[in-house]
Amino acid sequence: MFSTAFLDLPPLASAGGTVQLPGSKSISNRVLLLAALSQGTTEVHDLLSSDDTRVMLDALRAIGCTVDEAGGGRVRITGLGGPDGTLPRSPTKLFMGNAGTAMRPLTAALALLGGEFELSGVPRMHERPIGDLVDALRQLGCRIDFLGNEGYPPLSIRHAAGLPALRLHEPIRVRGDVSSQFLTALLMALPLVAKEQDVVIEVVGELISRPYIHITLELLARFGIAVRHEEWQRFTIPAGSRYRSPGQIHVEADASSASYFIALGAIAESPKGQKGIKILGVGQDSIQGDIRFVEAARAMGAQITGGPNWLQIERGSWPLRAIDLDCNHIPDAAMTLAVMALYAQGTTTLRNIASWRVKETDRLAAMACELAKLGASVEEGADYLRITPPARPADWKSASIHTYDDHRVAMCFSLAAFNPAGLPVRIEDPKCVAKTFPDYFEALFLVARADTALIPVICIDGPTASGKGTVAASVARQLGYHFLDSGALYRITALAATRAGIAIDQAGEQRIADLARGLPVRFEGERIWLGQDDVTEAIRTEEAGMNASRVSALPAVRMALVALQHGFRRLPGLVADGRDMGTVIFPAAPLKVFLTASVECRAERRHKQLISKGISANIFDLRAQLEARDARDQSRAVAPLKPAQDALLLESSALTVEQAVAQVLDWWQARQPF
Repeated sequence: MFSTAFLDLPPLASAGGTVQLPGSKSISNRVLLLAALSQGTTEVHDLLSSDDTRVMLDALRAIGCTVDEAGGGRVRITGLGGPDGTLPRSPTKLFMGNAGTAMRPLTAALALLGGEFELSGVPRMHERPIGDLVDALRQLGCRIDFLGNEGYPPLSIRHAAGLPALRLHEPIRVRGDVSSQFLTALLMALPLVAKEQDVVIEVVGELISRPYIHITLELLARFGIAVRHEEWQRFTIPAGSRYRSPGQIHVEADASSASYFIALGAIAESPKGQKGIKILGVGQDSIQGDIRFVEAARAMGAQITGGPNWLQIERGSWPLRAIDLDCNHIPDAAMTLAVMALYAQGTTTLRNIASWRVKETDRLAAMACELAKLGASVEEGADYLRITPPARPADWKSASIHTYDDHRVAMCFSLAAFNPAGLPVRIEDPKCVAKTFPDYFEALFLVARADTALIPVICIDGPTASGKGTVAASVARQLGYHFLDSGALYRITALAATRAGIAIDQAGEQRIADLARGLPVRFEGERIWLGQDDVTEAIRTEEAGMNASRVSALPAVRMALVALQHGFRRLPGLVADGRDMGTVIFPAAPLKVFLTASVECRAERRHKQLISKGISANIFDLRAQLEARDARDQSRAVAPLKPAQDALLLESSALTVEQAVAQVLDWWQARQPF
């Protein structure tokens, strides 16, 4: 997951390959709560790993459920619904983050289990309405208080003396035109008290997001509760209802998350030899309402085929066709249509989406604002959005997309990087996708393709012990870019040659070059791997450094390593440090920095580094070694150490690492169009 302040997406050109989707958030949290309310132990497979499911799991533990996380999306929940029922642990304070799929159903369930609870969340959760659900629970006789603003979390449930006498003879009325989660919460909680008589729920007003109620009813049936409904307005929970674990249950992949890759297949050309995007984990027989996004994408021109657990998407009509659509049946996935509208011919209108205003943010206002930044003409209504794309490629604008701590805003606007103007797009706070799809951007980069020349590279060159590796690694972390320690490649080559018994001299030059071409090197955080061998420490010795310097003086070896280094230029970008990154390896890089420091300063830094590792060292000897290595690196025939003509010089003798990193980032930001 990218945890940077922002993520810059270079212009993307095509996409092809296979995507394995994570589990559905809506199904995951429903299943967890139903398992917690059931008799027996439920083994959940393919559970979504995200912020929202973490909130629910933590809450279930807090109220006394046994939760065993086996890894790989497998969790075992032993519920509270034994033969006589087990009361939840009370009093308990629960923090629900910004997880509506946890906050609302858990509020209803706890109100009907008995006990004393306080539920709160992040500031945005305290702006998301829950008053209609509380009103419905109060009709039953539940004692619930708001601890802040009336109608909004945080709230407390006051049943310390046990569950009060409930009024179950009259239908429980709940509004259906604000959020379907209110009805879902009641449907999941009321079987707890439907022991001796039917319990009826009546929906007041039009029921929005009906497909999510369908999910709820399907899952209730899996746990032994057969709810009857009349035209989606009156729901009856039969007398004698009791939750029973199905033993095992598998979570479908998230159909809402599928919408981004369905749109990707509709928007992007396929690379040569590939046929669009294949999505695994969800198919056309999904119980999730957002699978009907497929119909909308087809209406816009996408070619889509599929089976029980897969979908295949290719670009069809181009440009896409504008549509006028009532989106009540796909409220979350409809956001993706708003970005697809940027690639359509004509004006697209998305209707009946008032529920967007009470989601993680006011999504209607957010989408209108961010679409306009890209050059679209947007009309925002009380419950509709009308989008006219930029008329010409030249009318597109490069934009920094504010994501409002809303995962779906971040994911759908990543598709704007395929714009015909070839402009980059910045996604602010990319880690917000952790709510439902923590590895979304990694999945996108696996299938998206860009012109290699447009993948940004920052080169940081300099002499030994100038701090370039430390600075480059920090810059890469802050930008979310890949990191190439070219010096490590030479050290690894020298280590591999030594292990193979090859002398590091002209006589062994060709053998070392042949070895270097196939080195299976990868950088993972602060660790460096050669195949399955962690060589991080082995290549950091003084001997390894001297051997690397001798290896780098061999022209055939340097040539062999060029292609290997070019291979590190991958989405979303690269920070490369070394001695010839800006002069030889990436001469067209948009930012080149030559980082240096006085030999006295470098010797002192190296001395402190060695002493901290328990290695004795003489600072005068270190200075002499650095001077000798500088002379050797500067005078070698191939790629001598020198600044690129357009490099920015950064003298770091008097700077901390943080100051040097800040300067490089300032220079980089100054080159961006946002």
